[in-house]
Amino acid sequence: MRIIGIDPGYAIIGFGILDYVGNNFQVVDFGAITTSAHTPLELRLKTIYDDMNCILSRYKPESMAIEKLFFNTNQKTVIDVAQARGVTVLTAVEHGIPITEYTPLQVKNSVVGYGRAEKKQVQEMTRSILRLTKVPKPDDTADALALAITHGHCSFSNNILCRIKE
Repeated sequence: MRIIGIDPGYAIIGFGILDYVGNNFQVVDFGAITTSAHTPLELRLKTIYDDMNCILSRYKPESMAIEKLFFNTNQKTVIDVAQARGVTVLTAVEHGIPITEYTPLQVKNSVVGYGRAEKKQVQEMTRSILRLTKVPKPDDTADALALAITHGHCSFSNNILCRIKE
């Protein structure tokens, strides 16, 4: 199964594409869609839409794993991230790609085996699982790969850690 993991945002959208076959992951590609801080939000959303279309058309993932949005203290930021996330989800729907959401706790449990793992632990385990020489940068890219790993682990198991929502 080809999985695309997405760490949503509007300045940086991390993506990671993995093939998951027989309990093994193969890295296909990873990176980030970036938008400029001085660009109006509607143009940033258009860039995200266009770039996501290119990525999905090129790699043809069979499923998308995306981080479940949580509310933080900055309401403007969460609304903008939600809009960008919506564009990403819409693009996947247009491509006929099923979408599964995962909470940070689910990702930590799946990748590290511990729901209170630090971000650096998740990134290092992601690097190790994927046999990469270094942790992908920016952090959003490493997070997207961790989401794709989580989807691989949770799609083919009845793992209790995958069902914990937070």
